[in-house]
Amino acid sequence: MNTLTHTPLAGLAGARARPLNRDDYKTLSLSALGGTLEFYDFVVFVFFANVIGSLFFPPELPDWMRQLQTLGIFAAGYLARPIGGVLIAHFGDLLGRKRMFTLSIFLMAVPTLVIGLLPTYASIGIAAPILLLLMRVVQGAAIGGEMPGAWVFVAEHAPARHYGLAIGTLTSGITGGIFLGSLIGVWLNTHYSAEQIHDWAWRIPFLLGGVFGLVSVYLRRYLHETPVFQDLSARKQADRELPLRTVVREHRAASVLVALMTWVLSTAVVVVVLFTPSHLQKLFHIPAALAMETNAVATVTLTLGCVFWGWFSDRAGTRTAMVLGWGGMAVTAYLFYGSLPGTPAGLVARYALVGFFVGAISLLPVVGVRAFPPEVRFTGLSFAYNTAYAVFGGLTPMLVAVWQNVDALAPAHYVAAMGLLGALIGFWPLACRGWQPTRSSSTP
Repeated sequence: MNTLTHTPLAGLAGARARPLNRDDYKTLSLSALGGTLEFYDFVVFVFFANVIGSLFFPPELPDWMRQLQTLGIFAAGYLARPIGGVLIAHFGDLLGRKRMFTLSIFLMAVPTLVIGLLPTYASIGIAAPILLLLMRVVQGAAIGGEMPGAWVFVAEHAPARHYGLAIGTLTSGITGGIFLGSLIGVWLNTHYSAEQIHDWAWRIPFLLGGVFGLVSVYLRRYLHETPVFQDLSARKQADRELPLRTVVREHRAASVLVALMTWVLSTAVVVVVLFTPSHLQKLFHIPAALAMETNAVATVTLTLGCVFWGWFSDRAGTRTAMVLGWGGMAVTAYLFYGSLPGTPAGLVARYALVGFFVGAISLLPVVGVRAFPPEVRFTGLSFAYNTAYAVFGGLTPMLVAVWQNVDALAPAHYVAAMGLLGALIGFWPLACRGWQPTRSSSTP
């Protein structure tokens, strides 16, 4: 077994070789539940974008203009991620992981609840889309802090032998928010007519998300601060210079590493999970119901894959997991997109298979958390991840949409290229062993 991939994680509370205990399971379950609800709150907007567009913009606008403005408000959430992520992470490194971990879900739950209660354009005019935009910006800031915060919080609690499994399980909970949003959308369209949804039922998913999010805020009060931050506070090392300044000056390599892995992650999620249903319908005339059914199955295998690849990294090492996981994503992307449209059963099976390998996205936090020292870990991960996601997550749909007009295999080419990049990153020593303290460092 490659010893490089099993070097002790400097500064992580999980460096103790012990089994998972009751407190670990409580931390993991409450963190994953909160991540599921928070990500659901963030993505449920897109499932009802058409209804929202018709209600929050002037009725005299052309349909394409309303759709464009609605998607622009959705995109505003992504643009706010870097700012919110860095701010929340900054105070997470200075004041404590738990406080910011709880704040992030509160900042998501309240705007979601407000969206469910907002008056429409018919009631308050131009104030309606402005308030909607404001709520999306706050949601974007919250999600920017939630994901890196959750990864750091769980990683600093988990024992070393189950480090990857803990992060993979947490990531599966976060991706499960997409599946939950899809299920709510299917349920709503099954039980209510189009007129009922337009008139009032569209509010239900937002009200549910807001209420359950506030419940999760309450439950997180039972979590404990991470041992790593407690140790930093005792040593009075948390009160140093601006964490972001330290990251930019001393940890550029780690930032580049996380940014490149975020490119891989954003491609996998945006193209395979979010973009593909419309790709199936537009180019191959696959019925919408079948496209959404196969997408739901792939989301389930993605969720399971997050757990598996995190667990596999504990057993076989980070390098092996990255090569097999993201290398497998490259191969199965061609297997899936190259066989379209195929039979319905084959479509479901191949989409499920590529979804499983997309689950290797859980390797990003496995690598990213330990790439930074404890004093700036939250800030470093959040800065690199959210900045890269804002860039690549925004450009990828446009690039693939244009590319597929000249090559039906464009999604396969792009996903496969990113899979190969992820596999190659596995040979970067920093990705395998993480940050290492110098002899003069007093970091725990």
